[in-house]
Amino acid sequence: MIWIKFRDEKMETQTKENQSKLTPQEIKQLLIEGNQRFASGKMMERDLLEQVKVTSVGQYPHTIVLGCIDSRATTEQIFDQGIGDVFNARVAGNIVNEDVLGSLEYACKVAGSKLVMVLGHTKCGAVTSACHGVKLGHISNLLAKINPAIEKAKLNFKDITTPEAVNEVGKENVLNSMKEIRERSPILYALERKGKIKIIGGMYDVQTGLVEFYIGA
Repeated sequence: MIWIKFRDEKMETQTKENQSKLTPQEIKQLLIEGNQRFASGKMMERDLLEQVKVTSVGQYPHTIVLGCIDSRATTEQIFDQGIGDVFNARVAGNIVNEDVLGSLEYACKVAGSKLVMVLGHTKCGAVTSACHGVKLGHISNLLAKINPAIEKAKLNFKDITTPEAVNEVGKENVLNSMKEIRERSPILYALERKGKIKIIGGMYDVQTGLVEFYIGA
């Protein structure tokens, strides 16, 4: 375990001191280990009400996760984290827009988070709808942001609506969101270039509970 402290066999609340000591790579390892605990049913014990009290005077999350609104993809559970450990920016299809970028910039530049994770998931409803060309109200504009991933996946799939193709689009959509963050946010790009933060991606499998972290991400 890296920089995780225990008190009476329970996971402690994230502190400013701990946040300052952690490196982006160490934080990524914390998420990997937490996901392994979750998927194996061996999650750490926490006093959540105590964490509520501790964080009421300040929060020092080590990570911000850009994830989907899907009810099965709840960040704290997937990565076995507690109250005050992670920021969550959730929008259908984990797409990037100005409000999302502002949230990511606040988390890292202002609040001190050191890891940005774009988290997609298998069997994503937004991605599936985009692959089927759904048009409906404001949903249409949101789904249009997934089109670059669809075009990329079409190079390998003739039928973009198959389950395998949809999941490939989901992966490409994560990679595209990471690319957009770097290209559209000079603040986050500069922080990553200086080694102060890291932008990574992954896909959560709604059947196994495991997250696939992309090599090099």
